[in-house]
Amino acid sequence: MIFKFNAIVLSVAVTIFCFNSAFSQDSDEKSEKSIERRYAFFNLRGSNAIDIAAGSAMIEGDYPETEFDVYFKIGYKHHITSHLNINFSYHKYNVVVKDIYNEGFMSFDLNLEFLFSPYTKFSPFLYAGSGYNASNYFENTATKAQGGAGFEFIFTEGLGLKLFGEYNYLFTDELDGLVGGESDDVLFRAGLGLHFYFGGNKKKEALRRKMKTVINSNQIIPYK
Repeated sequence: MIFKFNAIVLSVAVTIFCFNSAFSQDSDEKSEKSIERRYAFFNLRGSNAIDIAAGSAMIEGDYPETEFDVYFKIGYKHHITSHLNINFSYHKYNVVVKDIYNEGFMSFDLNLEFLFSPYTKFSPFLYAGSGYNASNYFENTATKAQGGAGFEFIFTEGLGLKLFGEYNYLFTDELDGLVGGESDDVLFRAGLGLHFYFGGNKKKEALRRKMKTVINSNQIIPYK
């Protein structure tokens, strides 16, 4: 009876030991992969970015013959994590209705942006947020909500090229100078831009040291 009890205890102890070893090894592997991915992010991008872009804007309002017109933006991004950043941007654009209306506007936008693949050169992204829209000299103002999607390609360390499209819902029906219908005005913007990444060198160096430590600790010593 004592022999059987000892055998059971021994079996349980061996099982727990094997489970702990496997769990520890799995945790170490996940930790190592996490370090490698974070290092890859800082090797391509950075903690912060200056965002500049140019493209076209067009309103969907009460007039049928609206036109595309050139628009520009400049902004700043800060990465909270590799996947997620918060960004603030200034946009300048015109609302144009053929032979009827041509007015300059600007907007100040705050967004949360999600990168699907921040550890690689090519990454799709999505963003959404809210903003404040105003005509020149702030004679006509309104709040808005916006969302967009695009692609970024890092063609050299710290410099990314992006293509994006954006939907803006304005909480006003006066953007095109005409109040009519039951719905508020909608603005579409699309463009091509650049990200100038900077910051994160200290984090990158710390991750590089961790990677070196992990590699050294996992070296295979040949049996003699």
